[in-house]
Amino acid sequence: MKFEAVTIKHIAQELGLSTSTVSRALRDSHEISAATKKLVLEHAKKVGFKPNRIAQSLKERKSLSIGVIVSEIANSFFSQVINGIESIAYSHGYTVIIAQSMESADRELSNLEYLTSSSIDGLIISVSAETKNYSYLKKLHERGLPIVFVDRAIDDIETHKVIADNFKGAYKATKHLIQKGYKRIAILSNNSSLSISQERLDGYRAALQEAKIPVKENLITYCDHGGMIYAEVENAMKTLLKQRIKPDAIFAGSDKITTGCLKFMKQKNIRTPADLALIGFSNTDLTELLNPPLSVIRQPAFEMGQASASLLLSLIESKKLHTKFETRIQSTELLIRKST
Repeated sequence: MKFEAVTIKHIAQELGLSTSTVSRALRDSHEISAATKKLVLEHAKKVGFKPNRIAQSLKERKSLSIGVIVSEIANSFFSQVINGIESIAYSHGYTVIIAQSMESADRELSNLEYLTSSSIDGLIISVSAETKNYSYLKKLHERGLPIVFVDRAIDDIETHKVIADNFKGAYKATKHLIQKGYKRIAILSNNSSLSISQERLDGYRAALQEAKIPVKENLITYCDHGGMIYAEVENAMKTLLKQRIKPDAIFAGSDKITTGCLKFMKQKNIRTPADLALIGFSNTDLTELLNPPLSVIRQPAFEMGQASASLLLSLIESKKLHTKFETRIQSTELLIRKST
């Protein structure tokens, strides 16, 4: 049996009124008597009538909905970002429509096409690792769609961006390892094309150079899907540990890479930190409950979500064209635990 939503036509038939009378009563028109309004509103509530958002959006040219695209909802960082976005959007009467790219450029494009055909009022996006061509996003922006980037930003599109201080986070993590006496520090980075990867690599290199430790390119590896595919992490770790002089510490450049590294070390009976120290970017609440508890760089994900939603709503609700945009850089936190 196909679900059929209650419509104005249904209410009109049940009350013996015209559809135009019911429509005006629901809009609180002065043309309709108080008694009729009361009758219609009480019946609408009784039968669970909800206004057709699509019809309203066509009429008012506003849907009161925003689209959000992230790589993976199950990723603890992005789930916290989404919570932050919804906390602001909901308080302003907006619905959030969430899609995930799973680090696929094709899936991201499909999500964009669906969301924009659904008449969203604005978009918050963290681009996928595979995305190299931003022409579709540029066209949407040029046509007037308000867009805010969160976490992963694109320099070519001039709009608001909310990012973590990736450089300083990576610098603090690497410096901590150096202070603990580690000299051969490897990094497992996300896809090299992403802004977060470059910023974290720069912080890693800066800490090594400051300590006068040579930056070894053979200690820098990439996981193109950010650890979402475990085999990438496994292969990267095997490559590092096959070297004649093995690394004594691992700096993991993303949430999934961090937990992937720990999984690999457990499987290979590599003791942490006795055999190999491990630190990484992670917002997983369970990192302190693991064995050993993981040292991590934690990002203010919820606050980043709130900031991106506030900036997007400022674009949507502004009556004038925005020409000045800001990039908000949120501080990260170093949490030192037993894995280092």
